[in-house]
Amino acid sequence: MKVAFISLGCAKNLVNTEQMMALVRDAGHTVTGEPRGADIAVLNTCGFIDSAKSEAIQNILELAALKEAGQLGKLLVAGCLSQRYQEELTRELPEVDGVLGTGSYTEIVSALEELAAGGRPSRFGDIDHTVEDGARMVSTPPYTAYLKIAEGCDNRCAYCVIPSLRGRYRSRTMDSLLAEARSLADSGVQELIVIAQDITRYGTDLYGKRMLGELLRELCRLPFHWVRLHYLYPDEVDEELIDVLAAERKILRYIDIPLQHINDGILKAMNRRSTKAEIIALLRRLRERLPGLVLRTSLICGLPGEGEAEFEELAEFLREARIERAGIFQFSPEEGTPAAEMAGQVPPETAERRVELLVDLQSRIMDEWNTQRLGEVLEVLCEGFDPDMGCYAGRSYADSPDVDGRVCFTAGGLVPAGSFVNVRITGMSDGDLTGEMEE
Repeated sequence: MKVAFISLGCAKNLVNTEQMMALVRDAGHTVTGEPRGADIAVLNTCGFIDSAKSEAIQNILELAALKEAGQLGKLLVAGCLSQRYQEELTRELPEVDGVLGTGSYTEIVSALEELAAGGRPSRFGDIDHTVEDGARMVSTPPYTAYLKIAEGCDNRCAYCVIPSLRGRYRSRTMDSLLAEARSLADSGVQELIVIAQDITRYGTDLYGKRMLGELLRELCRLPFHWVRLHYLYPDEVDEELIDVLAAERKILRYIDIPLQHINDGILKAMNRRSTKAEIIALLRRLRERLPGLVLRTSLICGLPGEGEAEFEELAEFLREARIERAGIFQFSPEEGTPAAEMAGQVPPETAERRVELLVDLQSRIMDEWNTQRLGEVLEVLCEGFDPDMGCYAGRSYADSPDVDGRVCFTAGGLVPAGSFVNVRITGMSDGDLTGEMEE
């Protein structure tokens, strides 16, 4: 069969898609990213918040239109949307021919064969005991790849459905991770992005203690040029881990550390385990130990109980902390979460206005950071020539793929994608940096 894969949502979901692609390829089928003309399209979905659900449904409808036009055979929907809406999905969207939950990714081949034989597979395995090892058909550019070190989450934040979709936190073994990392390094990967819902808890379930620092030391012995980290939870960042971050030169001075809020009352309502004082002390310590550090975080506006005073405290924190990268999100009352049932729900229009105010504030902070880069020379991972811009484009240590900005630069000759070059920053354009490659 010719099987098309489309992956939505986060990088962790992309890794699951890559695992399914490898299983399908190894079973002798043809894997493609183009659904038009395919026998079956597999849509791996996100179902985290309303915007993700809307994107998934829009993709289902677009693929359904291809089916209606005779340009696609059948449609299998996998991932978090399937897991969350096991019964509703096929009932309300009859265009969907089969569903696969987050506990059944490894059943993809038999599900496709059942679908091809005229069946309507509906598979929902144990989300607490999934197989995370095995081959991947890496779909990122050859110089960048993700390494997912754990699955699931035990944090139980009051607004979040992820534990019910992905199961309990479970680390992969150190041996399996290092074997996969060596394979990625041997294939030419230069930027390894270490991911999990929470990488700071790595090893606590398997080894009875935090093992992220030891894992990072081993990864830095492999021939990667950059090692990037997503996501470190503030309550689990200890001095031992900071020592590793400071000592290992391959680990980028870029930390994605979800904070969500700063007001103690809101943090408690969120079931977060850090206080305002602890967060401020941690950020100060990180900046002291890691000069040039770029922080990325996510913040939520409009959680029930957030009044104007709590919001202003959050805005003031952002002004003072000068966090270089921040995703600002409007609270989404997700069914099945404690936050959806809390008293003091904030009107959506109020939450939306608060998001807009913080986005405006954050854009000024980013512009200020960019201005401070003028005249500096940054190491840039070239991602190729951008014909629309008329120059090369790449990323510095401060820019994670798909979520941050770019560095656009001119060069006197050919610059292959995947090569590292030094770029002197000379200007800014729509939030991106511009410059000239130095020989």
